[in-house]
Amino acid sequence: MRAAIIGATGYTGLELIRILSRHPEVEITALTSERYVGQRYDQVYPAVGAIASRVLEPLNADAIAPRADVIFTAVPHKEAMQVVPSFIKKKKKVIDLSADFRLTDKATYETWYDAHTAPELLAKAVYGLPEINRKKIKKAQLVANPGCYPTSIILPLTPLLKDDLIDTSAIIADSKSGVSGAGRSLKTGSLFCEASESFKAYSILKHRHQPEIDEQLSGICGKPVSITFSPHLLPMNRGMLSTIYVTLKRPMSSSSVQNLLTSQYKNEPFVRILPEGTLPQTGWVRGSNYCDIGFALSGRRLVLVSVIDNLVKGASGQAVQNMNIMMGIRETMAVDHVPMYP
Repeated sequence: MRAAIIGATGYTGLELIRILSRHPEVEITALTSERYVGQRYDQVYPAVGAIASRVLEPLNADAIAPRADVIFTAVPHKEAMQVVPSFIKKKKKVIDLSADFRLTDKATYETWYDAHTAPELLAKAVYGLPEINRKKIKKAQLVANPGCYPTSIILPLTPLLKDDLIDTSAIIADSKSGVSGAGRSLKTGSLFCEASESFKAYSILKHRHQPEIDEQLSGICGKPVSITFSPHLLPMNRGMLSTIYVTLKRPMSSSSVQNLLTSQYKNEPFVRILPEGTLPQTGWVRGSNYCDIGFALSGRRLVLVSVIDNLVKGASGQAVQNMNIMMGIRETMAVDHVPMYP
């Protein structure tokens, strides 16, 4: 398979190259960048060395499409909607890592983001969480890769919502992300002296992942759900931890909760349900495509804890997992490596 990465010099683009460079079924045939046009990729990121020496080129769908079977758009929201339609018209498979096609309703998107210039594709896009939508992903031409926070929240809650076991009016998700979640572009809050030795909450009750989380959870349980979502910035490079507080509708034993989670994900290669009494840590999934889930239970109060690497299962690793499903090859190919621990 020939793959093109649009927006290759951001953190998600770099992570895509790191993963795809060891994919036995993929050849990277195009890398684009507006800022570094004409430079070799290994001049921008010397660490990649010869595995990515291709020269960065400007975005030109007519020039790139004949050289690619699958397109990864690793660009910010609003930019993706300008790019994706051209490749869809050329019958290419597209995996979009932005937020532009994650929501099904144009009005909701425009409330939280900007005016949408390709609303006709919203119904065509498949939300790319394999553990929930694998069958749809197999047939999709356009996959909307999930956000990192939503991935870490939806996966732990799905088994409980499917069986209608929790009070959906009182779900609280307290989530923390490493600084790479803010992207590579210059932002004051991401500077070393601003983020190091500090810890902050941000965008509480107005984070743009809120409608994505609510929409997906509502679809799982078949009724409207709106959670309380509190994101935080941790002074570390990568990683994400979500602590999710729910109230059970009826008493359950710890073993019943354990069995429920295990049963839901027993055949999922990238969701690991930890032994009862063990809570996950971000270091346990660093650099990997795993989501680790643990829990604590007291009476009807259940606390779920999940961890992912925000750049892998939260972005580029999940994108490659989706590509494997779309192209009909082994789902775990190139993303089944062990975490970088410690």
